[in-house]
Amino acid sequence: MPDPGLIVVGAGPGLGTSVARRFAAEGLGVSLVARRSTTLAAVEAALSPYDVPVAAYPADAGSPEQLERALTSAVADHGVPDVVIYNAAIIRADAPGELSPAELAETWSVNVSGILVTAMATIPAMAERGRGTFLVTGGMPRPVPSHVSLSLGKAGARAVASMLADYFGPSGVHVATVTVADTVAPGTSYDPDLIAEQYWRLHRQQPGAWETEHLYDGRS
Repeated sequence: MPDPGLIVVGAGPGLGTSVARRFAAEGLGVSLVARRSTTLAAVEAALSPYDVPVAAYPADAGSPEQLERALTSAVADHGVPDVVIYNAAIIRADAPGELSPAELAETWSVNVSGILVTAMATIPAMAERGRGTFLVTGGMPRPVPSHVSLSLGKAGARAVASMLADYFGPSGVHVATVTVADTVAPGTSYDPDLIAEQYWRLHRQQPGAWETEHLYDGRS
């Protein structure tokens, strides 16, 4: 069985790819979860220079059934992961009252509920083993009325990660959020490759020095 390595949920062309590359560069095998097969193929291609096992599992992070099935398959195929990163999100501009309750619930299912589905499909086995890392991509450190659903979602993500850290930390699982304070864009101080370094740094932290949230502000 290959190195269980890393699972990335929301393995898209930006930060998801950069994080996957950063961990692959350290020799970890990578399991990718994303909604579109074309997205998965592009990320797989980006990882080809690293000579590590890479597997793709198509699933919509907003569908608990699809997401749980993909994660169960990844664990069955590659073992209990060392690291799980939840990077899925619906990012859109919407003002107060613009979204219907059903539309708002759809964003919540990806931005928040998917974190819990991913956590419960992976963290208990890591806790039983006595070690592991579970990282969540956060954002919107302050709510913004032009992005209601994303502001609510990232606040919820932060709360979920904090509770998971309290609950599973004593069992040896490091749970943390990387809160990105602005728009991710290559060639800027918010270049995804720069931000990916923080995921690796958090994973390498020793118990007793664990952070539960890192605010990436374009400097560190």
